Amino acid sequence: MTRLYIPATVHTLAELEREGLLAIAQDDVVLAPDDSEDAEYDALMTAAEVSSAWAVDLDPGERRRVVVVAELAAVPRGPAVQVTLADVVAVHADASDVRDLSDPDILGDLCWYATQEIADLLRR
Repeated sequence: MTRLYIPATVHTLAELEREGLLAIAQDDVVLAPDDSEDAEYDALMTAAEVSSAWAVDLDPGERRRVVVVAELAAVPRGPAVQVTLADVVAVHADASDVRDLSDPDILGDLCWYATQEIADLLRR
């Protein structure tokens, strides 16, 4: 299995929950170079940095880093990757709105959410 770290926003997470499908550019997907905990953490944080760049232009209350973690049988080929909700193994996100996504010194760790918690996460 290949683990994908997919940067997202609250809007793309809502789309995933509503449609059961998330399409993202291949270039935005982050892969860990190996299965070590350090490599996976680095991939998660790289995806979180991309997410923060996307979320900075959102309205207050929507500014969260969101990373969708999915597992696929193989690395997808082509310009876009499609992930179904069934492929998702976890979501990492800020627990609440972040006022200044551009300052990495004030950003804490992302919280872990099971796929069953996505609806609750979106209501926060």
